[in-house]
Amino acid sequence: MGFFNFFKTNTQDLGIDLGTVNTLVCTATKGVVLREPSVVAIDNSQSPPQLIEVGMAARDMIGRTPSHIQATRPLRDGVIAEFEWAELMLKKFIEKVAGGPGSAGLRPGRIVIGLPSGVTEVERRAVGDTAYAAQARVVNLVPETIAAALGAGMPVEKPTGSMVIDMGGGTTDIAVLSLNGIVVAKSLRIAGDELNENIQDYLKRRHNLSIGERTAEAIKIKLGSGVPFEEEQEMEVRGLNLLNGLPHTVKITSIEIRECLNDTLMQIVQGVKSTLEVTPPELAADIVDRGIILAGGGALLSGLDKLISREVEVPVHIATDPLSCVVLGTEKLLNDPTYKPILQATEYDPRL
Repeated sequence: MGFFNFFKTNTQDLGIDLGTVNTLVCTATKGVVLREPSVVAIDNSQSPPQLIEVGMAARDMIGRTPSHIQATRPLRDGVIAEFEWAELMLKKFIEKVAGGPGSAGLRPGRIVIGLPSGVTEVERRAVGDTAYAAQARVVNLVPETIAAALGAGMPVEKPTGSMVIDMGGGTTDIAVLSLNGIVVAKSLRIAGDELNENIQDYLKRRHNLSIGERTAEAIKIKLGSGVPFEEEQEMEVRGLNLLNGLPHTVKITSIEIRECLNDTLMQIVQGVKSTLEVTPPELAADIVDRGIILAGGGALLSGLDKLISREVEVPVHIATDPLSCVVLGTEKLLNDPTYKPILQATEYDPRL
């Protein structure tokens, strides 16, 4: 118990959206205080390998490093893939929030972390242990759909049906909520990263062009859509010609990109349909009346809300701040005693 006695004074409670693409951190008193890419840069020339950068500085290195430096994401599909680097990244982010290593003796008190609802027990323990390794006193592992719904202002504490789709970089989580709990849930390991891969694969097949992840992301943002644009778009894309190995530029259109994304988007639509099919009738009626909330970075894909609404015949609304929904939900959990039952039900005990 000596470890816990370390936190006698000067602690602060944190809420964390530990995402595949971005990590957001809030404090109970100041709101969102950190928003950084979930990327680490590692120097493999040293023994053991050393962490040299995290966040934005590390992301800027992707695809631009010498052979001994590796810029990578320690999370894949919404869960920790590389425990050691995820732990160090989280520690660095917490230090930034506290103002630097040992700043004013600040240490995290309670840490509330949003997790995809479909994680395995091994993955759940990896996240919880990482938070404790970052010197948290108490850790709560809250389903992302609950946190996202709270952040979007949905009345999850009431006996009415609230449905949320949280589409991030690694996972798309779909849930129907009522009385502070999940009634029906589905987690798909299909999300923004999969769309980027669709674009990269399409350009290889159709144009013999190899592009990086960041270029695919830029194409998705500008040309990606769930339904046709009123005025179709086009852009020039630079990459490596796979036929002769030389730099090459091609012109692509939003029509091409929409077609290459369609299969993946329809898998997400099918996930929404299958969730609605097993939703109790009374809650389903509430959802038809109030609509579905779309959160996460995927909500920003042009026309995705219209595509889902058209296919499932239920209104779909984009959250006011879809990128921040999960972390804003953790802030509510830290501050609003209404949601104390959720904290009690989600506390992580590393001894079990």
